[in-house]
Amino acid sequence: MRLRRQVSPVSEEPHWLSAVEAVRRLRAGELKLPEYVEALIERTARLARLNTYVSHDPDLVRRSLETRRAGPLHGLPFALKDVIDTADLPTTAATPALRGWRPGRDAPVARRLLDAGGTLMGKQAPGELSLGMTGNSPAFGTVRNPYAEDRIPGGSSGGTAAGVAAGLVPAALGGDTGGSCRVPAALCGCVGFRPTHGRYDGRGVVPLSSTRDTAGPLARSVADVRLIDGICAPTGADPGTAELAGLRLGVPRGHFYDDLDPDVAAVTESALSALAARGAVLVERDVPDVAPLNDLVGSTVVLYEAGRELSAYLYRHDAPVTLRELVRRIAIPQVREALESVLEDLVPPAAYRKALVVHRPALQAAYAGYFAGHDVSAIVVPTTPLTARPHRPAGEDRTVDLNGAEVDTFLTYVRNTDPPSNAGLPCLSVPSGLSRDGLPVGLELVGPAASDARLLAIGEAVERALPPLPRPPL
Repeated sequence: MRLRRQVSPVSEEPHWLSAVEAVRRLRAGELKLPEYVEALIERTARLARLNTYVSHDPDLVRRSLETRRAGPLHGLPFALKDVIDTADLPTTAATPALRGWRPGRDAPVARRLLDAGGTLMGKQAPGELSLGMTGNSPAFGTVRNPYAEDRIPGGSSGGTAAGVAAGLVPAALGGDTGGSCRVPAALCGCVGFRPTHGRYDGRGVVPLSSTRDTAGPLARSVADVRLIDGICAPTGADPGTAELAGLRLGVPRGHFYDDLDPDVAAVTESALSALAARGAVLVERDVPDVAPLNDLVGSTVVLYEAGRELSAYLYRHDAPVTLRELVRRIAIPQVREALESVLEDLVPPAAYRKALVVHRPALQAAYAGYFAGHDVSAIVVPTTPLTARPHRPAGEDRTVDLNGAEVDTFLTYVRNTDPPSNAGLPCLSVPSGLSRDGLPVGLELVGPAASDARLLAIGEAVERALPPLPRPPL
């Protein structure tokens, strides 16, 4: 059933205000910042069982209002994935060795939001060291999906997506290496954006791979993501618009549409039909060799860079542990195993160089050729092949069921998000509908390099064509 888009009345509960509407009301004096912040603090306390925050200090938030800078956000509350450095709150990356550690300064991307007048509400739970997909942590507890609390939120920005979707904060910054903003956005029913690699300042963020890492906004609408992107991108954002009529969208059935959960397939086909009904031209052509090219890039680059860059980050910020001690104390078994393999230096320098100078450019060329050769403005695929699966104990959640087979959890959820990440392209996940059991499904849009503003405008047009999700049953 198609749901009518909800319009926010003036009397609406403040925790469901969009970021854009909240800024408008704050600027006009229709909404008082202290009361707005208190409403979010109260909701966070009431929904503490979701476990979305690692650090949330209501008294610190209240004191920050006294020294808040004037700026275009007019006090808008926001949150950060707990891999983004702040002077006033710890940066733990949800790993025991960094529990309570403060790096002593704000990451530039966090400082841009604060300097624009934003109010930091806290730091939200990531998958450990940005490698966890399920939100399960023996050390920091379980992050719960607002649409079904027995289900995973996705990762690694799982706490961020869950907090935004639950109405604890209107917008937040996550981080995305291979899908870490888009996967949890899809599973939790919100919007997640991965900007073109290099669009945001990456300093002061706990790293995995400088070739792949980027911060990225999460919010409940594309307009709200555009608001945050306009602050975080050093050159700002073009506020242009796009129409679906005549817009050519690529639909690469090969790889991206293979072996989908039946509900994901049904919701995605319904979304494609809605776009076509609005005049979009769906171009069903595949990206050549996308899967084998991606396989030659992703793990090679991360396994070579992760240890070196984590070690450098710990040294530069005078962290209390070395990389080896940090790895020894990792709580999630599969994350510890992955980084233990990094310590063994299994990737030869020659293989890493070939991945960077041969295979990654070939992947980028495949995408560039696809956009130019088929004259498409964006690619449209399901964000994830499956919806949020039930929580399993940490260590027992290495696999999930997909169409009767037990498949690797991490690799399956990032199957569609990983290739454009390795190519450094801008990507946007928007909600496309609900499964039969009420779980969100996401639709991913991928644009050419540096087409961020255009992709966000297309995202707004796509969002208008699709039914809005009902709010989570909290």
